[in-house]
Amino acid sequence: MKFTTRLLHDTFAPDAATGATTQPIYQSSAFYQPTAEDMERVFAGKKPGFVYTRVGNPTIAGFERRVNALEGGVGAVACASGMAAVSQAVLNILSQGAEILASGGLYGGTSSLFRDFAQYGITVRYAAGDRVEDFAEELSERTRLIYVETIGNPKLDVVDIAALAELAHAHGVPLFVDNTVTTPYLCQPLSLGADVVIHSTSKALNGNGNSIGGIVVSGGVFRYDAARYPKMKEYQFGPMSFLVRMRMRMVTDYGGCMAPFNAYLTGIGLDTLALRLDRICENALALARLCEAKGFDVNYPGLETSPYHEVAQRQFGGRYGAMMTLRLGTKERAYQFINHLHYALNVSNIGDARTLVLHPASTIFVHSSAEEKENGGVTDDLVRINVGIEDTDDLIEDFTGALAAL
Repeated sequence: MKFTTRLLHDTFAPDAATGATTQPIYQSSAFYQPTAEDMERVFAGKKPGFVYTRVGNPTIAGFERRVNALEGGVGAVACASGMAAVSQAVLNILSQGAEILASGGLYGGTSSLFRDFAQYGITVRYAAGDRVEDFAEELSERTRLIYVETIGNPKLDVVDIAALAELAHAHGVPLFVDNTVTTPYLCQPLSLGADVVIHSTSKALNGNGNSIGGIVVSGGVFRYDAARYPKMKEYQFGPMSFLVRMRMRMVTDYGGCMAPFNAYLTGIGLDTLALRLDRICENALALARLCEAKGFDVNYPGLETSPYHEVAQRQFGGRYGAMMTLRLGTKERAYQFINHLHYALNVSNIGDARTLVLHPASTIFVHSSAEEKENGGVTDDLVRINVGIEDTDDLIEDFTGALAAL
């Protein structure tokens, strides 16, 4: 089966009890088991079943199976938000004294979280560039995780995932990849050697901007040495080790579970993922070429002038995602451009069906340090654009008018 057929049919069949062709919403806090012995077996993991939605829920489980199938993992755990997914996935394996090696262009919320981890004895070191050699130079005896995004937000840097996975494994550490911007339609990091994939499902997987969520998918290949990853000592379950601890300790204890209704809404959006991304990538490339032709400083991996074009073309199959950025000289000109757009909504989200625009320096990076802004490619004159599915001609007319007003 190809991507969309697999998305619609591989892990989903009409509901056995009712024949419903949409995933039913099991809006229940807890679930009945017929005997105390049955309840004991479910709690012990010796019998399949559900007991409490914070631990698991049929609607959420259906959504987890669908995303896992698209990413090619051994299983997935859905979370309350993208940031809940990041924090719970990282804290699932790291202990005091560990160090994260990350790419410089991380989303501002993630870099802020990593900075906060220092209070718990977990520190972060950023690679100076995007080449594998830049990461190799920053590896230390304390490195326990390499963390990157498929496309940096909003730096739009693209790392070579396969080469980075090889480096990580040569040093006995896993590679976590945030696949939010590209989605499994453009890239499946596990197939390139990554060990864990993370999504903010609020973005392109949902596509409608109507619910918050996150998900963590494990490839099940990396073996966590108990001496280097003491949290994993009691969770030696082969390929499922990471996921068992994630569900039993992180989601269950920390409480960052996805809501059933959010899983339902995101599952509906997921149905049209490929259709939306095809149109979005086409629109984004057209707008990027327009801005470049008019002499503006535009950043988009689909442009041949992008330093990341070759690796993006190889990893993403000739499609380059929704995100592009413009540098317009001053903060005032950036604001002027945003205020002259008619169809692009001034919204701090990405991955919507509608085109969205934002000034990162004054919003999602407002609390970041100067170093974090520099690492993330954030300047006062930068505008981030996330292209939607509107008619291409209308978007070109809208952007042409806004650029002419500068």
